[in-house]
Amino acid sequence: MNDAAAPGALLPAALAAEAQPAGGHDEGAPEWVVHEGQVTPAIIRAAMERIRGDVRRTPLWKLPGAALGLGCAEVWLKLEQLQVSGSFKARGMFNRLRSQQSLPAAGVVIASGGNAGIAAALAARALGVRCEVFVPETTPPSKRNRLVVAGATMTVGGASYAEAFEACLARQRSSGALLMHAYDQPEVLAGAGTLAMEIEAEAGVPDRVLVSVGGGGLIAGIAAWFEGCTRVESMEPQNAPTLHASLARGEPVSVEVSGIAADSLGARRLGSLAWPICRRHVAASYLLPDDLIAAAQGRMWADLRLAVEPAAALPLAALWAGAVQPAPDEKVAVIVCGANFDPAALG
Repeated sequence: MNDAAAPGALLPAALAAEAQPAGGHDEGAPEWVVHEGQVTPAIIRAAMERIRGDVRRTPLWKLPGAALGLGCAEVWLKLEQLQVSGSFKARGMFNRLRSQQSLPAAGVVIASGGNAGIAAALAARALGVRCEVFVPETTPPSKRNRLVVAGATMTVGGASYAEAFEACLARQRSSGALLMHAYDQPEVLAGAGTLAMEIEAEAGVPDRVLVSVGGGGLIAGIAAWFEGCTRVESMEPQNAPTLHASLARGEPVSVEVSGIAADSLGARRLGSLAWPICRRHVAASYLLPDDLIAAAQGRMWADLRLAVEPAAALPLAALWAGAVQPAPDEKVAVIVCGANFDPAALG
């Protein structure tokens, strides 16, 4: 086990300053002009305009906390498993392609555990270009099948995502294809931020947002939008503590990854663009064991009829297990990030 993940079932860590809710966005507020890295609310707004015709405005299901057996006022489920491509990844992939003035004849190439590749393939098909996806051996058959159906050329690039990414880089250098990154490009973070923009536009600013984390693109995009407005918290499997270990060390570190959600949350190292945003604006990091993740996935189907992949179950797993304990008056947003899996696994 990584040294940042001490033994135990639930491992919360308050690793950043408390976020002080500021009540949403003021279009004229100067503090929103300058932002960490290369993603600002203005850039996220531009991304929304760019991809509006390509992606779905997914539902925000608002439930009383008591309906989920929780003591908070409300839980807002952002249902990104209903997104084009079956996950939030479509937002970033379409934004990356729509941001280009022209696309190379060789098309696009990406390394992915599955979800980003599926999204990239659908975006490439919509724009009429070729897409090659390098996947690790851990990518399950259900995601491999979806890649083929989406029109991608799929290549197994090694045992891990890191090895698949190296193979992807070699192909990009030899072919001249446009490199798409699953989580570490400004357009990808900005696309993810449109999800948070939708939440605020529909319901206002929640008191906290719970986000599953792999390479950090989703949580960084959300934090870039909600900076200073709410408390953003990270949810990771114990067996894939990428952000947790980096926050504990004070710098990005590489970790070993495995377990039930490794195909979605299997990045060994946090993205370079996500790190400065997460270091400053992620208020707490939680690790959850695979058994609690699986139990939450099953409960989401049994109680809510939400068929989601394990990565999407982490936030509710943390709430149901008591790792995250919001106050009675809190409104908690939960990002249900994807559903690219074999639903037969739910029984």
